[in-house]
Amino acid sequence: MKKYPYQITSLEEYKEAYEKSIQQPEAFWGDIAENFTWKKKWDDVLSWNFQEPKVEWFKGASLNITENCLDRHIESIGDRPAIIWEPNDPEEHHRVLTYKDLHKKVCQFAHVLENNGVKKGDPVCIYMGMIPELAIAVLACARIGAIHSVIFGGFSAQSIADRLLDAKAEFIVTCDGAFRGQKDIPLKSVIDDALIACPFVKRVIVCTRTRIPVSMIKGRDVWWEEEIKKVETLGLKYFDAEPMDAEDPLFILYTSGSTGKPKGVVHSTAGYMVNTNYSFVNAFQYNPGDIFFCTADIGWITGHSYILYGPLSAGATTVIFEGIPTWPDAGRFWDIVDKYKVNTLYTAPTAIRSLMGFGLEPLKGKDLSSLKVLGSVGEPINEEAWHWYDEHIGKGKCPIVDTWWQTETGSIMITNFAGVTPAIPGTATLPMPGVLPCLVDENGKEIEGNSVSGNLCIKQTWPSIIRTTYNDHERCKQTYFSTYENMYFTGDGAMRDDKGNYKITGRVDDVLNVSGHRIGTAELENAMNMHAGVIESAIVGYPHDLKGQGIYAFLIYEGNLEDPDLIRQDIIQTVSRIIGPIAKPDKIQFVTGLPKTRSGKIMRRILRKIAENDFANVGDTSTLLDPAVVEEIIAGKI
Repeated sequence: MKKYPYQITSLEEYKEAYEKSIQQPEAFWGDIAENFTWKKKWDDVLSWNFQEPKVEWFKGASLNITENCLDRHIESIGDRPAIIWEPNDPEEHHRVLTYKDLHKKVCQFAHVLENNGVKKGDPVCIYMGMIPELAIAVLACARIGAIHSVIFGGFSAQSIADRLLDAKAEFIVTCDGAFRGQKDIPLKSVIDDALIACPFVKRVIVCTRTRIPVSMIKGRDVWWEEEIKKVETLGLKYFDAEPMDAEDPLFILYTSGSTGKPKGVVHSTAGYMVNTNYSFVNAFQYNPGDIFFCTADIGWITGHSYILYGPLSAGATTVIFEGIPTWPDAGRFWDIVDKYKVNTLYTAPTAIRSLMGFGLEPLKGKDLSSLKVLGSVGEPINEEAWHWYDEHIGKGKCPIVDTWWQTETGSIMITNFAGVTPAIPGTATLPMPGVLPCLVDENGKEIEGNSVSGNLCIKQTWPSIIRTTYNDHERCKQTYFSTYENMYFTGDGAMRDDKGNYKITGRVDDVLNVSGHRIGTAELENAMNMHAGVIESAIVGYPHDLKGQGIYAFLIYEGNLEDPDLIRQDIIQTVSRIIGPIAKPDKIQFVTGLPKTRSGKIMRRILRKIAENDFANVGDTSTLLDPAVVEEIIAGKI
């Protein structure tokens, strides 16, 4: 039974909706957009070209996204939990904010922002831990029409300064500190270091969390709590949501580029709202009242789209978790599922593989029977992890939604729909309605038919597509729209199977050309990880005299390494069996850890330099979770 008018509940409905979305995108998305609250309706649903590029959805419309995430729910579900917050320390009391509570707090903080000089169109940098106030700050920015730019709470002072300088953000919202596992992160102190290079910053609003001593500069720094008291003293409650043009920027989210300078991906208001809501309701088959737990950080696009805007616009209950999956032990996710009776769990393959490494002991005594849907995001999920997730977490009863999308796409692009369209382990499967993927060769020629592979492009626009890179439209054009004419280039490679399902093979620069054969690193790593003792692997190419490119494998191994050469032979046999002899790794180095960003992404750029013996150009390691691991890998180089 449909819980939303546009919810797809059968494969036939999916095919019908998909066909209409590609043939008549204006009619298709116009119908869906009717389900939202608009201050003024649109004149045109769509106008676009990929040459400039210029994309406009719902042109002429006026709205505020927070009215769609909050105000329109107050009357019908005002007492429903909007946010359930689970603190880092399981002994600390959790918090629940209903839609009424969240609306009140967002209005209050909107007044605080206005009182501190923030105006419509101003970029506001948010650098906070995963606490409800982070969500409140994001929504309050949207309420007054300011452009929020959330920076992940693990970035260094230099990384923050780079982003502040690019955005020219004069306003910052932060915390005294943050808790993550056993660590206390001194956020305000990091901001202070960043601001040495950013004297243009006018105001820093500081929320109390860890109660560590912080420096507060007169005239620049103010306490969140004191500013709220001022608003309460003045009797300011409701805040009129600022009318925004459909194409006004909603937020900037910085992502690393091929050059050193981070690029600010800009998303618009209306198209992003409609697309995140539509994809959330359909991919996860969300039912009102279900508890949705996305384990990402709000500092990443996954958190923006599927902790905040997608769920809240659908009237969902969303879980925000401050901590990490392995503290105080590796059963933390399962504790949260049990405690709140979570219905949908959306997490990353990196987390799944990490938790697999702890075995089944952390699952004992945890009631996971509330789970109905599982999701995977961030990278292709290897088959071993998929099956472990299916068997031990879903108990074979929960469809696994394997989602492919990017910061730049704003919302899910290729995925199966939970229990509606077929799932294939390790395969993203079919495009969302509105998404027209294609595969092209190196020369930009489209590869027709099935059972083929190539570079993944999108031929037609969709509502949540990137609009520009902040203050540098040319960079947006060059990065995404210039490689192949009239196409958005994803930077990923993919295979299309005999039934038209898409399997992402990894970044195109992570595809190895071994003796003329193209081998995706994701495929290789999947094979490596199938070996009984391998917990995680990372594959890179390196110059090889005979093959052009050799295969260098960095492996975390959980077993006994008394005879490493024999184990290497066993792993080579495993890979040969799964892919073929051409995929045999040339070098296998056992490591205790891999160079990962704090979001869990493996920095293959660093591993490539190590594999090439180019140690002098490993580059900046300050944004890694554990920079020391790089020195350890270099010391153990074979």
